Amino acid sequence: MTEQELIKNCLKGKKEAQYMLYQQYAAIMLGVCYRYTKSLDDAEDVLQEGFIKVFTKLHQYQKNGELGAWIRRIMVNTAINYLQKHNRYKKELQAEETALHIVSDENPEIKLDTKDLVEIIRQLPGNYQVVFNLIAVEGYDYKEVCELLHMNINTARSLYSRARSLLITLLKKNDVTITKQYAEKI
Repeated sequence: MTEQELIKNCLKGKKEAQYMLYQQYAAIMLGVCYRYTKSLDDAEDVLQEGFIKVFTKLHQYQKNGELGAWIRRIMVNTAINYLQKHNRYKKELQAEETALHIVSDENPEIKLDTKDLVEIIRQLPGNYQVVFNLIAVEGYDYKEVCELLHMNINTARSLYSRARSLLITLLKKNDVTITKQYAEKI
């Protein structure tokens, strides 16, 4: 079944097509959800909420981009909403704007495998983790991050800078070799 046929059948409410779409994207999207949460259970909750939105909003998919990218954006937005809605994450997401300032480093570069990097990113405090993921991993710009998280641009820049610095510290703590080739990617 082609992707177009799969979408068409999902829009008709055919359960087998919805299951196929879920099977095709669930594992990848669980990874996306897991990057924003602190537990696999929470990531699975976000995934389920996200797929409900995918199926209820599939008629809005305009087919001018990749379906996976469209689903990914829904998952990221669902994860952010989940974090803002649940008390155990709310406090971590709030930042004292007056207390933040830009932190810089010498831009060291780090080379390690993606799975290890994801686990180290997950060790960042909640607000650092979310901002870092949105900017460095998902490719959002500061303006989009500010709109999504309801913060000003200086706060977003500060959180991203601090996340980078803390990530470098965590990498050094985990005996990751820091090289000159990888800094701009962090």
